[in-house]
This record gives sequence, structure tokens and C-alpha cells, in this order.
Amino acid sequence: MELEKEKTAEMEETRGAGMEENHGVPTELQSEADLTDHHEGDDHDDEQEQVDYTQFTKSQLVATVKELSKETDFKKIDRHLRSIKPLVDELREQERTLALNRFILDGGNADDFHYRGDEHDATFDGLVKAIRDKRNQHIKSQEDQKTENLNKKLELLEKLRALTDSEEVKDHFDQFKALQREWRNIGSVPGTQAKTVWANYHALVDRFYDNQSIYFELKELDRRKNLEAKLELCVRAEKLSDVEKIRDAVRELNELHHEFKHVGPVPIEDKENVWQRFKAASDAVYARRDAFMKELNEQLNANMEQKKVLGGEVLAFASFQSDRIKEWNQKTKEILELQKKWEALGGMPRNKAKDLNKKFWTAFKGFFANKNAFFKKLDAEREQNLEKKNQLLQRAIELKESTEWEKTTNELKSLQEQWKEVGPVPEKMREKIYQQFKEACDAFFESRRAQQGKRDADQENNLKAKQAVCDLLEKHTAEKTATPELLKELETQFSSIGFVPKKDMGSIRARFHEAVEKFVQSIEGASDDEKSRLVLESQLHDLKNDPMGEQKIYHKEQAIRKKIQKVENDIAVWRNNLEFFARAKNGEKVREEFNEKIEEASSHLRQLKQQLKLLRTVS
Repeated sequence: MELEKEKTAEMEETRGAGMEENHGVPTELQSEADLTDHHEGDDHDDEQEQVDYTQFTKSQLVATVKELSKETDFKKIDRHLRSIKPLVDELREQERTLALNRFILDGGNADDFHYRGDEHDATFDGLVKAIRDKRNQHIKSQEDQKTENLNKKLELLEKLRALTDSEEVKDHFDQFKALQREWRNIGSVPGTQAKTVWANYHALVDRFYDNQSIYFELKELDRRKNLEAKLELCVRAEKLSDVEKIRDAVRELNELHHEFKHVGPVPIEDKENVWQRFKAASDAVYARRDAFMKELNEQLNANMEQKKVLGGEVLAFASFQSDRIKEWNQKTKEILELQKKWEALGGMPRNKAKDLNKKFWTAFKGFFANKNAFFKKLDAEREQNLEKKNQLLQRAIELKESTEWEKTTNELKSLQEQWKEVGPVPEKMREKIYQQFKEACDAFFESRRAQQGKRDADQENNLKAKQAVCDLLEKHTAEKTATPELLKELETQFSSIGFVPKKDMGSIRARFHEAVEKFVQSIEGASDDEKSRLVLESQLHDLKNDPMGEQKIYHKEQAIRKKIQKVENDIAVWRNNLEFFARAKNGEKVREEFNEKIEEASSHLRQLKQQLKLLRTVS
């Protein structure tokens, strides 16, 4: 009777052994992902591993794919290729369109155009094909392995069936355990065969235990050993709560689940307790993972909201246009600051990231495309100016050895005038080409002066002539007979006079500027704005005749801009203070003082803006 009860219990244990952890679903049919109760953390890992390839060049993208081709994780490869391939296709299409346009501009017919791409295109296509072949080979290898596993398990089923049907029982239990171990060590089989194979195996196990009642005691010992093994797995699972990285804890828990389901049956009275203990340890890990994912999703959503704001801000840059380098440089600093903020925020929810990234980076690239177009145009103009100045330079070099003094002098002066009229050249060539031109001109004039032997006398006479102009300016200032027309006439006389001794250049120019300023101030009936304009026009007239005039005008413009900014800031502060004193008692006197300051500053501001406007017309 006791033997019959034990046999009955054994059969019940065996029939439930493969289902105890999965509530009736055969464990052989479940994948590792099923056992984790959908708690795997791959989505989070994918989010962390996302790379923004939109700023990569084609060569960088190809190099990335080359590295990917060495990987064996095909999910990772596919994930990155889905981001990279559209970018490569877009770059390839842009290059093809550019080549087609160039072909048509060169007189070709669009129907005759054939685009082969560059070496990066060929490399990319080859790498993608190699990856595809490698993936297909991997899939085929897996399917072949599953087929081989199926054949092995079918052979084991035949052995188990023969063992079960045998009337001999000696050593059968050891053989049976060996077959079980061998069965567990064989991998998965094709999905269409898995259920049938498992059902056959499960039925044969039932039959075996039904036929092996003599070994119930040994089986009980085996169950006790299985209980010890499962309790050890429970301890290991409980320790996972202390693992810092939740991903590592979930991965190890998956491995423990795999071991747990293959350990084998335990005593019936301990089955539920040990499973509940193992399940409780698993739930603790999953609870941590769920909390972590909730916090992560909250952070990703917060990042998304902030990136929406940055995406709105960057849109204004996409339509920015200007004809001034300084303004482009300022806007570049601003948009790069937005880029730093964007990249510092981190990831977003995957289903929203693509649209937001596209919105931000489209505007970002649009700004730099406009900037590049501006500088290409500017560089083209400066290259044209460089070519013009090179032609003037070559002519000056041809003339520097000439002995036709009068004719060459006039031609060189004409070249100098043309030189001033030509606009700016590339910054890296500005000083060099100017020095070469100046040296060629100076070489001729030095030769001319040495030949004529009158350099010093001429310069002394020029000095006296310029001093005479200064005398006239000072005379008319003292006699109150100054007029704008007279000023222009004397300025023309002064600028038309040649070189003076080097030691006197600074002093005579300083005297002339001082005399002009006093002359202008003495003009009767002229407003302060008009006087300021006349002084500035005089200075600009002098700078235009200076070889370094372009640079000096630029520095003067920057100085005026700084003054304008300071005056505008002062006016803003005074007006703010004025509003404060407007509410104060007995503040009338203070308000009058501030009103006077504002009025004077506003007048000064108008003068400065007029000066800036005049500078722009000159530059």
C-alpha cells in the first residue's frame, strides 16, 4: 500500500515537474524571455546605445559600418544600420544630383548621364552585402543546429523508449538520469517540432517512473538533492537584490530561471514552498527594474520637453541672413551654445526622438548651409579681388626697374589708386600681397629719388607746402572766415602734396587734424551734427589716401560701435532712474538733471550713428 502511494505521488510529481514554475505551460516550449515575465531591459539599453550619425561625413559612416561588420551581435548591427543607411543614401543622392547638374552645365544630356559613385559608395555596398551574407550564414547555422538538436533528441527518445519498455531494471535509473542530463544539454529544436518532442519526452518519463517503483527510494534521494540545488538557486536569486546594475541582475536571474527549470522534481511537500521563495526573489528584482524604468522614462520625458523648447529656438536660425561677418560669427556662437545644451540633455523616448532630432538638426544644418553659402560668395569675391591685385602687383614689378621717370610715376600712381578701389582679399594674403606691391612701388620711387637727387629737397618743400595749408586753416579759423567749401579745397591741397620727411610725418598730420577740427568748430551757422560730420569726412579723406586705410577704417568703425553701445546703455539706465524719481516726492530737480543728461546723450548718439553711416558708405 505504501509503495502504491509513493508511486502515485511520484507520477504526480513527474507530470508537474515541467510546469511548476510556469503554471501549466511546458518549460521546454518557453524561451528565456518568457521566463522573465517580459522584464527584460533591452529597450533601455537600446536607448542608451543610440548614436546620432547625422553629423557624420560619408567616410565616417563607412568607417563605422566597417567596424560593425566585425560584430557578431546582429541585432546591434541592424539597429545601427537602420540609422546609417538612410544617411548614406541621402549623401549619395546629393552627390549624384550635384554630378548631374555639373554634367548638364558642361553641355551633357541628362539621358546620357551615368553615375558610378566614389570609392566610399563601393566600400559601403560591399560591407552591407558582407554583413547580409554573414547574417544569412548565421541564421542558416542556427537552423542547422536546431535540426541537429532535433535528430539528437529523437535518438534519445528512442533510447528512453527502449529503456522504459525493458523488463530489466538493473542500473536503469542511472541510465535514465544520464539520458536526462544529455537531454538537458541539447539546445533548442525547430519550433514546429518542439511541442511534439517535449510531449513524447514527458510521456516517456511518466512511463519510466511508473515502471520503476523499485527505485522510489533512490528517486526520493534524488528529489532531496534537487531540493538542495533549488534552495541554493533561491539564495543566489535573493542576493541579486544587492547587485548595483539592474541589467546585470536581470541577466543573471534569467540564467537562474534556466537552471531552476532543469534541476528536476523535488519532494511534493516542498515543491510549492521552494517555487514561491524563488518567485519572491525574482519579483524583488523585477520590482527594482520596473522602478528603474519608470524613473528613466520620467527623465526621458523631461529631456524631451526641454528639447522641444530648444527645437523651437533653433528654428529662428534656419532663416537667418546677413551681409556682415561679425553677425554670422555671433549667431554661430549662439547656435553652438544651443547644440551644447541639446547634447547635454541626454536621450528621449524612442518613439518621439526621431521627429525631434530631425526638427533640430534640420534647422541646425540649414543655418550652416546658409553660412557656408555666404562665405563661399564672400570668398569668391575676395578671390576675384586677389586676382585683380595680383595683376596690379605684376605690373608694378614690371615697372620697378623702369627709368622713364615721369611716365612710370604716373602709371604707378594710377596702379595705387586702382589698388585702393579693389575690395578686400583673403585675410591670409592681405598683408603679404600689400607688402609685395608696396615694395615694388617703393623700389621704383627710391630709384627715382636717388637718380634725381632731390628726395630730401622735395620732401622739405612738401613739408613747407603742408605747413602753409595748416597756416591757412589756422588763419581762417582766427578770422572766422571758415566754410565747408574752403575746408574741402584745403583738404584736397593737403592730400595732393607729396611725401614729407619721415621724422615730420606724424607731427604735420597731427597739426593738420588739429587745425581742421578747430577750423570746423569756427564755421558759423553749422550745427554740431554737421561739424561732427565734417571732421569725420576729413579724417576719412585722409585715411583713404593711407595704404593701411581699410584696416584703420575698420578699427574706427568698431570704436564708434562701442561708443554707441555705451551711450545706449547710459540712456536706458537714466530713463529707468527717471521713472523711479517720477514717483518720488521733491524729485523735480533730479528729474531735470536726468532729462538734460538724456537729451545730451541722445544728441551724441545721433552724431555717432551718422558717423557710423558715413563710415559704411566709405568702407
